Amino acid sequence: MIRYAKPTTVDEALALLGEGSWRILAGGTDFYPAQGAKPFRENILDINGLAVLSGIAETEDHWVIGARTTWTDFVRHPLPAAFDALKQAAREVGSVQIQNVASIAGNLCNASPAADGVPGLLVLDAEVELRSMAVARRLPLEKFILGNRRTELRLGEMVTAIRVPKNATTGTSAFVKLGARRYLVISIAMAAARLSIEDGIVGNAAVAVGSCSAVAKRLANVEAALRGVPVGHALATAIQSAPMDELSPIGDVRGSAEYRLDAAREIVARAVLGAAGHMPMEKVAAA
Repeated sequence: MIRYAKPTTVDEALALLGEGSWRILAGGTDFYPAQGAKPFRENILDINGLAVLSGIAETEDHWVIGARTTWTDFVRHPLPAAFDALKQAAREVGSVQIQNVASIAGNLCNASPAADGVPGLLVLDAEVELRSMAVARRLPLEKFILGNRRTELRLGEMVTAIRVPKNATTGTSAFVKLGARRYLVISIAMAAARLSIEDGIVGNAAVAVGSCSAVAKRLANVEAALRGVPVGHALATAIQSAPMDELSPIGDVRGSAEYRLDAAREIVARAVLGAAGHMPMEKVAAA
């Protein structure tokens, strides 16, 4: 017999998860399209009653984004400029109606290579907070998402928050998404960049690309190439010569692997220049 439960406390939700296998329902913007007209064959745990998991809190060392925080909630919350890339990505998630109900944590748990929120969180060194009845643990985001539709989430666990360390929220950031049209589109490639700049020189750089590998990736060689470079067109020159060995795109109906690699380099340059304040960053439509 299929069960449906809508707990009102996290402890109640964890107790239910400890009893067996459940499919967690949050915003439902991925849940229902994936289900389609098929009959339900899994127990459904509806966490929309867990108000405590909504909202953004500030601690001494972290910004804590509750697992049920929607993209709209996030965009409206005052945050440092380092979060601007993630806010730009938030505005690209489906339609306004989807942004009003879809959760940031759900975007991670869905584990799509084209998940809009992942690059912006990677450049913030985000961690995923996981809880079960037995244990609470934190994982770096890059260790939580394992591949296409695969995460490190264990039986009996749920994501309760995303944590961003304050030492990763210095500087400014930008996000660029390449799609076949301007809105309501799955990305061909996307990039987020965060720069800390002092006296016109890049001191620290964080760059991540999505839709060009099974999971979004930080680009260590590009980051190293940007450090110590004066703000200006020299940034784009540094990016053009830096290896992007982390990327392994596939070819599909949205674009060939070769096109994705070329596009990734271009949108990384645009995101970096945007983070440096040198050009407005808008979503790029594919030619």
